[in-house]
Amino acid sequence: MTSRAEALAIVRAHVKNENLVRHMLAVESAMRFYASKFGEDVESWGLVGLLHDFDWEIHPSLEKHPQDGAPILRSHGVPEDTVQIILSHAAHTGVPRDSHIRKALFACDEITGLITAVALVRPSKSIHDVKVRSVKKKWKDKSFAAGTNREEMAQAIEEFGVEFGDHIGNVITAMQGIAGELGLEGTGS
Repeated sequence: MTSRAEALAIVRAHVKNENLVRHMLAVESAMRFYASKFGEDVESWGLVGLLHDFDWEIHPSLEKHPQDGAPILRSHGVPEDTVQIILSHAAHTGVPRDSHIRKALFACDEITGLITAVALVRPSKSIHDVKVRSVKKKWKDKSFAAGTNREEMAQAIEEFGVEFGDHIGNVITAMQGIAGELGLEGTGS
């Protein structure tokens, strides 16, 4: 099995954009949260979250991501089951989301970006000041974080089977645990 240090080395070798690294760290934290909540293997769930978008900079289109990243992961010794879970987070790959971990990855991916955006528009720029109601309010504002696919996020959360508000709260809590790594500790203002 790939260790977290090995997975982070893969990410660092292929990703130069620190915001993309932070996104993967956020998804990792959410996956670890849910693994712990459901009595699953925290390390393997975290690795999937950490690695899921490692190839986005080199394959920044649905025609190539994440499927063209799969051979790279395999060349680094990432287990095939982890590669398949990562492939499942994109509907166009045809890899079914037929397990709890696959559904979790799909549900945690996009929502972390929306939560980050909500934190960054707060005066404090702190994830610690983000509340579920704030995210729900921004969710309704289609011009806010317009690049996020709310329909896909809603589908993902429904498939995962966690209530919408609870899911937002869980992901916020997970992200708060690594606020410094995400650059979301805030400005103190």
